[in-house]
Amino acid sequence: MLLRINPENPQRRLLKRVVDTLKDGGIIAYPTDTYYGIGCDIMNKKAIQKIYRLRQRPTKKPFSFICSDLKNISLYAKVSNYAYRTMRRLLPGPYTFILEGSRLVPKIMLTRRKTAGIRVPDNSIALSLVRYLGHPIINTSAKLPDSTILSDPLLIHDHFGPNIDIVIDGGPVPGRPSSVISLIEDTPQIVRVGLGSVEMFL
Repeated sequence: MLLRINPENPQRRLLKRVVDTLKDGGIIAYPTDTYYGIGCDIMNKKAIQKIYRLRQRPTKKPFSFICSDLKNISLYAKVSNYAYRTMRRLLPGPYTFILEGSRLVPKIMLTRRKTAGIRVPDNSIALSLVRYLGHPIINTSAKLPDSTILSDPLLIHDHFGPNIDIVIDGGPVPGRPSSVISLIEDTPQIVRVGLGSVEMFL
């Protein structure tokens, strides 16, 4: 199903429809401030496994996930004073921060080092979904087997078909990846340079 949602002022009734699908273990495609993401409720193990199969990705490579704000992040990760100050300057925005996960994060979503990639994108639709759901949502790009990333909701709908319950059309997105910064042990490391400026970490 293709569902058009206003990116500036998301319609509550449509958001609720998507959230109900997530609560039922559904898979969605949704806009962020970088790519269109594919996601599900982080607390639904069966839905997570579906996305691993859909993306043909080994379970040893956990997906990142979206939180609604810094307070929400502190539930799912261990956030030091340094990490908090750093993220407060940059979020919401096109960054993925690597942090030590809390006990609330399902094991399937953590690396061997118990770390997780966490995003707070500057996108009203994505953040509203997390708030209404009450849990983070998995975030992985809508990628083809040849690594081509789809940034057009119509193409995502046509390609993934019945494997995704709802594709949200939330308008155009930049089509570039987020910058990935590890803040483990308060030692910032640039893992990937993307849309977000990494100057402060150089």
